[in-house]
Amino acid sequence: MSAPSVTVRVDEATKLAAASIVEDFGFDLSSVTRAFYRQIVREQRIPLNLEYPKPNNESREAIEEAKAIIASGDPGYDSVDAMFEAMGV
Repeated sequence: MSAPSVTVRVDEATKLAAASIVEDFGFDLSSVTRAFYRQIVREQRIPLNLEYPKPNNESREAIEEAKAIIASGDPGYDSVDAMFEAMGV
């Protein structure tokens, strides 16, 4: 007896990107999909991490610095030319 098939609709770019990743691990999309379904059944939940990525320390520091600059009301530069000059451009 053959197993029933499942059709998944996804745009071509997503499919190709996902296939590239799973193939790096030596799998194909069908194998990964079957494993995902089995994991749902085994864990009795949908095993997805639905949270925004957390920025690293450097990014958090840059965000805080930007917030402080905005809060100060200081534009930082008198002109675009001054900004580029400070950047060495």
